[in-house]
Amino acid sequence: MQIYFSPEVITPEFQVLNVLDSADKAVGNVAFLFDEKKLYVYGILEEEAVGADFKDLVTPYIKGLAKAKPDLDILSCLYVGCKQIKLNEEKEKEK
Repeated sequence: MQIYFSPEVITPEFQVLNVLDSADKAVGNVAFLFDEKKLYVYGILEEEAVGADFKDLVTPYIKGLAKAKPDLDILSCLYVGCKQIKLNEEKEKEK
């Protein structure tokens, strides 16, 4: 199942994006809050079936936002169903 972001609200301080499936049904949302040295990411999806797609969608989006401020500290809290997903698992496995 393919998913994509649809903007709800975008300001210089924060972004709220709906997560829609291929039938344009809302399956969750994600919020990005910007601080001087931190980026807070909070997201939740209702359906576990789109968990891997969500991670594949949000990871490059965050990397793109981080390019504007290379020293940005990224703090995330992302859930699919009732399970938390980690974005930095690959980095931890490489160490």
